Amino acid sequence: MGYTRKLAIRNNIVEGFLILASLIVLLPLVILIFGSFKTSAEVLSFSLSFPETWQFSNYVRVFQEGGLSRAFFNSILITGVSSIINIVASSAAAFILARRETKLSGTIYMYFFMGLIAPMSIITTIRVVQGLGFYGSITSVILIYAALNTAFSVFLYSGFIKTIPRALDEVAFLEGASVFGVFFRIVTPLILPVNATVAIMVFMSVWNDITIPVYFLTDSSTWTMPLSIYNFYGKYSRDWNLIFANLVLTSLPVFILYLFGQKYIVSGLTAGAVKG
Repeated sequence: MGYTRKLAIRNNIVEGFLILASLIVLLPLVILIFGSFKTSAEVLSFSLSFPETWQFSNYVRVFQEGGLSRAFFNSILITGVSSIINIVASSAAAFILARRETKLSGTIYMYFFMGLIAPMSIITTIRVVQGLGFYGSITSVILIYAALNTAFSVFLYSGFIKTIPRALDEVAFLEGASVFGVFFRIVTPLILPVNATVAIMVFMSVWNDITIPVYFLTDSSTWTMPLSIYNFYGKYSRDWNLIFANLVLTSLPVFILYLFGQKYIVSGLTAGAVKG
């Protein structure tokens, strides 16, 4: 048996193993989706069988009784604004750090890099937010999310901006452009792939998080979609069909975003890691 034949057999075995592993991972998702259309008694089997009667009313009931319309608006507001703040602040900081090769910029870059591994102190952050006077508001959660994702964003932006030739900056400066002009007119159009990557990554991170809203959102009217699941489970802990429907509705925006934005995640991470 030739080497090419052996290599083809090995690749087929590896592909078959990966397909099998992916199917195993998808089993809980299939049970979740089918269970969301079953009755409260039928769902207790937690099986892969189709529902005897598709209960689309489960989603209507969850949406009405779970207050998902308000929670969805809160999640979109928090996720969208925090992503925009993170993109603008992180890209601007990365531009300065990447272009000024001084000891101070190197120290600040390492400070941002430490944020990738340093854990967040909940108690200290609560005290800081209370001191600023907006504890319990959506504003506090937006600023915290924007800050938490800054380290990763700066790391990604800095690696990509270093690949942009400095000659473009110099030509713009010779024509009378300011630092802001260079950043917004020259650099910003070139970092659009990384912008898409950061936006998607921050969106998924913020949307799926439940820790920050639990500690910093004291009013139920400001709760997000994942936090509504926690509240909904407390009321309908025996109705797994309704809980499954709530989980599907909460996961659907992230699933759609990742499905259509996967290529931007891969390309942006690859581009940002070149010199990062």
